[in-house]
Amino acid sequence: MITSLRLKDFKNFADETLRVGPFTLIVGANASGKSNIRDAFRFLHGVGRGYTLPEILGGKFGPGGQVEWEGIRGAPGEISRFGGKAFLFTTENLFGIDHVHYSIACFTGMRPNFDLAVSGEYLSKTINKDVDVIFSRPTSNKFDANKDINFLFRGWIKELESVRGRNIPMLIETEKFDAFRGTASAATVSAVVEEFSHMRFLDPVPDRMRQPAFPGQTVLGDRGENLPAVLQSICADPARKALLEEWFGALTPMDAADLEFPLDPSGRVHLMLKEKDGRTVSAFSASDGTLRFLALLAAMFSEESKGLYFFEDIDSGVHPARLHLLLELIERRTKEGGIQVVATTHSPTMLTLMNDTTFENASVVCRLEHRRDAIIRPLADLPNARELRGTQGLGRLLEGGWMENMLAFTEDRDDDEDGREDGTGREDEEAAE
Repeated sequence: MITSLRLKDFKNFADETLRVGPFTLIVGANASGKSNIRDAFRFLHGVGRGYTLPEILGGKFGPGGQVEWEGIRGAPGEISRFGGKAFLFTTENLFGIDHVHYSIACFTGMRPNFDLAVSGEYLSKTINKDVDVIFSRPTSNKFDANKDINFLFRGWIKELESVRGRNIPMLIETEKFDAFRGTASAATVSAVVEEFSHMRFLDPVPDRMRQPAFPGQTVLGDRGENLPAVLQSICADPARKALLEEWFGALTPMDAADLEFPLDPSGRVHLMLKEKDGRTVSAFSASDGTLRFLALLAAMFSEESKGLYFFEDIDSGVHPARLHLLLELIERRTKEGGIQVVATTHSPTMLTLMNDTTFENASVVCRLEHRRDAIIRPLADLPNARELRGTQGLGRLLEGGWMENMLAFTEDRDDDEDGREDGTGREDEEAAE
């Protein structure tokens, strides 16, 4: 499980850390940087999938030209903070009693054409305060692609190809070396790679969810593709079907009695909603909100449910009277283990209704007046937040702009030593410490 994510010189974050729990809610005004946090998680997901930096940031295309991966939002010169030359991500991960630290630093402005390079990388495991450094790739803002490319594996392999040594993360390369396989360190690397590779970024589109699917599909597409087939696979298991129907009935106002999956002449699976009076409604007539509910349930209860899920505007299309059920579903499901959920929201109701655990893992993203940088602060750490949560409710505080006002009051806005006030200063320094 990921427990924290540090973003240094990435987009509009100078040096901020997001605290991550089983269920993490992120609030903040438009253009504050919430979507940039999503991009940071997507970058790590691309690392886990084994892509090069140009592929992670610009997109991955298959041999036939088909899109396998959509790149990170923004032009090459916009990835680093204010057109700087480097950025860094650091994650803290917990695997049982193993505390794993992973950092990756990247240069984006080495040459006029924004050639990309992994400039530093580090992986360690800590057990009972004993630190085992699995690999450490030295960082320098004077990176030389031909110098010590195979720093970790000197004596094990021939020198890596210069291009791959320059723009592919070492985390993925380690699994290719026979001398590393089967070791305890290799198991740690595999655990981190698996955690990154199993991230999901769901943004269901109603028109995609209404479409029929080929039978046997068990993975919901990021835009909600394959919804009929995924729900059909869930309903094939009586226990999971009972959970699905229980939550669907609670989350929707219709008297849903069952889900049906007729086949069309071509053999594709359609989704039909059957009400208690026997009336059936096709997915083509179902409301957008109903389909979003079903997509969320499909993600939570499918056989493939594992890893971290990121939902932007998770409350979109949900009636305020049913937000407490949505929260209860996610809080209960993440408590069971196996999945994490990180979600952004603008809903005051969700902040008012979230339980104590979710409150401790909620954060506000804010871009203060006269600053171009954004900051991330845990809601629980704001002055008097715990007391005000009980007396006034965080929803009212969100609506009144209290969070931004409190951050403006508590943050030191006069400290411009690192150039945060005017956007100048340390872009040329090293990307990792």
